[in-house]
Amino acid sequence: MSQQRTPLMPPAHPFDDDKLKEECGVFGVVGVDNAASIVALGLHALQHRGQEAGGIVTHDFGQGFSSARRFGYVRDNFTDAETMATLPGPIGIGHVRYSTSGSKGATQIRDVQPFFGEFSMGGAAIAHNGNITNAVALRRELVGRGSIFQSSSDSECIIHLMARSMGQSIPDRMEEALRKVEGAFSVVAMTRTKLMGCRDPLGVRPLVLGKLGDGWVLASETCALDIINATFIREIEPGEMVVINADGVQSHFPFRRASPRFCIFEHVYFSRPDSILGGRSVYETRENIGRELAKESPVEADLVCPVPDSGTPAAIGYSLQSGIPYAMGIIRNQYMGRTFIEPTESIRNMGVRLKLNVNRALVKGKRIILVDDSVVRGTTSRKIKDMVLEAGAAEVHFRIASPPTAWPCFYGVDTPQREKLLAATMSEDEMRDHLGIDSLKFISLDGLYRAVGEAQGRNPKAPQYCDACFSGEYPIKPADMMDRGFEMKPAAE
Repeated sequence: MSQQRTPLMPPAHPFDDDKLKEECGVFGVVGVDNAASIVALGLHALQHRGQEAGGIVTHDFGQGFSSARRFGYVRDNFTDAETMATLPGPIGIGHVRYSTSGSKGATQIRDVQPFFGEFSMGGAAIAHNGNITNAVALRRELVGRGSIFQSSSDSECIIHLMARSMGQSIPDRMEEALRKVEGAFSVVAMTRTKLMGCRDPLGVRPLVLGKLGDGWVLASETCALDIINATFIREIEPGEMVVINADGVQSHFPFRRASPRFCIFEHVYFSRPDSILGGRSVYETRENIGRELAKESPVEADLVCPVPDSGTPAAIGYSLQSGIPYAMGIIRNQYMGRTFIEPTESIRNMGVRLKLNVNRALVKGKRIILVDDSVVRGTTSRKIKDMVLEAGAAEVHFRIASPPTAWPCFYGVDTPQREKLLAATMSEDEMRDHLGIDSLKFISLDGLYRAVGEAQGRNPKAPQYCDACFSGEYPIKPADMMDRGFEMKPAAE
């Protein structure tokens, strides 16, 4: 397998440091010409799920397995003919990464997926979206038995578990390995002829199946099917494993059945608004969130303005429900991306202004409702408030399209330590005063459930989604973090 090293990514923009970040996106295809080009297009559509790095593995019977891993955006690394010519074959998988485990900032090329291994029955590559909550214990055990790890990623445990399996085929070995893994995982993998996909028993992270001509596609989201003009077939079910080859799709359920707990924050922020989750348009769900927010927390104002871009659908819903006009009071610099110059202290002080600018003529003298998807540390919210007031706004009201984020996520989202989450240490009123705004309201957890289609709200005895970042109720015990001293919410609290 060929591998190439590229320069390190520049520092992230200050605005992005106050947003929750999905760990990664996965994509795989089999039975098509120029699989690598299809994978690159799919990864481009999934770029929002990880911007630090990306990788592609393919197989061609003339050249064997080939690999390319790069830091940075897909468009900068997997579009030139020279690179794509090194990735021949009709089957391939890919991955875009934002680190939640391993070295932060993707400082090591060895941490970039897909990972590859040679087994007695041939080679296999694997890419993982999610987080393995018992990875530290697994790694300790595997190293004790002689395994030599090449990366700091939790996902590499799967390859080593496969190597130690006695299964007679690579799919059998992957199945056995995943039975030993705890946490959240949506996995795509490949051999020379087979494409495989699997979701954890709770289905925390998404994975969908599509058809492209005579070939098949697996992807984190349906928007990745749209870009290649593939037909959406269905979602891979929680706990399901599929093995796809020239004969079609074989499906089975190797894990003990459990009540699904899909990540509700995928509806709020992570997934692209043009994707479909659980048969529902993400855009429509976010608009519904805005409507519920307007019902729960009305306020007299002149304009409803989104915090671009993630707050836009909810702001539209809030406007439609409240009757208050919608307006683009804040404009996003679409070409900013990551910091384009060395982030000196003076540049850091500019902060959000590098990416967002207030439409002064529009907001001057107006009472403004700002709709955002979440408040994490609160640093960006304060800067945006300052910008809007400096532009002459009479009042600033925040409406947040998710409940207060008071608990860290251990299932594939980069969340600060709990004490750094604003909602973990302050009440809603205290947060309002801390941010220096006229009012602050979050959608309730019941309201969020209603917006995603649960008419009766949240069932406290059997939640339909994973909402641990809001409720503190973890459906999968974060074993490694508990070993490090993390204390879960008491059952009676």
